[in-house]
Amino acid sequence: MSVKSVKEHLRKIAPDLKIIEFNKSTATVEQAANAHNVETGQIVKTIALMLEKPLLLMMSGNVRINNKKYKYFFKKKAKMLSADDTLSITSHPIGGVCPFGLPNKIDIYFDKSLNFYDVVIPAAGSINSSVKVKTKRLINLTNAIEIDVCNK
Repeated sequence: MSVKSVKEHLRKIAPDLKIIEFNKSTATVEQAANAHNVETGQIVKTIALMLEKPLLLMMSGNVRINNKKYKYFFKKKAKMLSADDTLSITSHPIGGVCPFGLPNKIDIYFDKSLNFYDVVIPAAGSINSSVKVKTKRLINLTNAIEIDVCNK
């Protein structure tokens, strides 16, 4: 169960961070923003993509990948993983993908759009869980690499 792996991971690296679980879905940016009563930009969209190997891209909930910028940076077109591959590689379902509790090391990137918020809210391994964390701390905990591949 992916929420369990996220809880175990956070217990080791950030025991003060608490997973928030809702009785309703927070799988979409809008659902998560409504549940937390925040702007959509504070919700972290974490997308599983494939180059030669899988990677995770965290971005602000109110932006989209700019294909030109993405291709310029990665030298390849953005290719999202299927729902089955996402679950297999991350142990998280789409709508619950996050950079915590991963079964294997995976490169993690974050779009600069997250820098507009002091506190952001990524999912926590399921379609109804999340965690509030300071943006700089999220980046440090995940060793994420900053890139500029999105636009509003």
